[in-house]
Amino acid sequence: MTDSPTPLEWFRNSVPYIKAHQGRVFVIQFGGKVVADRGFKHLIHDIALLDALGVKLVLVHGAEPQITARLPGKSAKPSPPDKPPITNRESLELVKEATGRVRLDIEALLSTGVTNSPMAGARIRVSGGNFVTARPLGVHGGTDFQYTGEVRRIDAKALQKQLDAHTIVLVSPLGYSPTGEIFRLSAAEVAAAIAVELSAAKLIFVGDPGPIGDDGVLVREMTTAEGKRWLGKHAGQTKEYGRLIETLSRAVDACQKGVTRSHLLDWTENGALPRELFTRDGAGTMLSASPYDTSRAATIEDVAGILELIRPLEEEGILVRRPRDKVETDIEHFLIMERDGSIIGCAALHPFPDAAAVELACLSVHPEYRNEARGEQLLKTAEDEARAAGAKQIYVLTTRAIQWFEERGFRPVQLDDLPVERQALYNYKRNSHILAKNL
Repeated sequence: MTDSPTPLEWFRNSVPYIKAHQGRVFVIQFGGKVVADRGFKHLIHDIALLDALGVKLVLVHGAEPQITARLPGKSAKPSPPDKPPITNRESLELVKEATGRVRLDIEALLSTGVTNSPMAGARIRVSGGNFVTARPLGVHGGTDFQYTGEVRRIDAKALQKQLDAHTIVLVSPLGYSPTGEIFRLSAAEVAAAIAVELSAAKLIFVGDPGPIGDDGVLVREMTTAEGKRWLGKHAGQTKEYGRLIETLSRAVDACQKGVTRSHLLDWTENGALPRELFTRDGAGTMLSASPYDTSRAATIEDVAGILELIRPLEEEGILVRRPRDKVETDIEHFLIMERDGSIIGCAALHPFPDAAAVELACLSVHPEYRNEARGEQLLKTAEDEARAAGAKQIYVLTTRAIQWFEERGFRPVQLDDLPVERQALYNYKRNSHILAKNL
């Protein structure tokens, strides 16, 4: 386990993310439960940080517990997580009152500027408006939901105008009809609809933790396809996962409609928002249409990153030392694995066309990402590339990873089994084991 970075190291490592996020649109949704918590001020401080770093922010708040607390009698019971609430004319007045109070509390926190606090000198401008046009949800299964509605249209131009004026836009879970009616909406639906219409870089849900995998551990990364599979598997478990099912469904749908990434963060974790946005591994669950880690052919611009990755292994004698000019000469043979623009793995494939074979060399994964199957992913990518090039066999020479390769289908062979031109380059001093695998 590596030591935690110092604040200075953390700040230095965040620079690429700060540059990447400047000028981008983020939509952040949080519920009334989050607003009511004493720790909500920390989320406000983190939002102020994003604003100071040039991120364009739309905040969508909920108010479910505040609304429920005002409803009389049976209506005061929270709605089942898999069903929208029924809102009659009388309860709509209480919805408006509760929502308005929550909104004012948020605006007050965003307006603070106490000396010696994270908000000192922030001078955040907050705006609102009738950005959401709604329509009634109507009658479903014989139930008339009355003044509970759904999003009909988002005024993206008006929202963008406010964002371009360096204003944080605060949106309440209410929508307005062309006839002047007001409808109670799902805050998660509003946030997702806004993110899609603005082609947001990120849709962030700050609430309950994300999905748990079969191993009982929080799933840190998901493609939309994986998200759909999780939802399908837990579709009937609305009692346990009702809120999460809605949030994850909105996150998946938004990514499929053009939002770059969606994130689910645990509202009880102080600092989860900046950790998710400014560190390589984040703090919650991230969704994207394609895998977060990507593999590609290396270019000359990747030489420095490859050298930084392999130098420690060369110093330990695990890899053969390669001077910079050698890596530059062989760069067309390298594959790299990237994570948010940083090289976290590499491998080289040296072809021997006359023998219909390739040699896998320089397979390396950053220490922080070992034991997470990245090496196996790189190996699979290398094997696929070799097959596509017409190779029938793949060879590897190793001094330390013999068992690792044997567990993945390689078998020990003799020096004479190598392509003739590779035999001539064998380093007897290293005394490497030679393994091969049929492709």
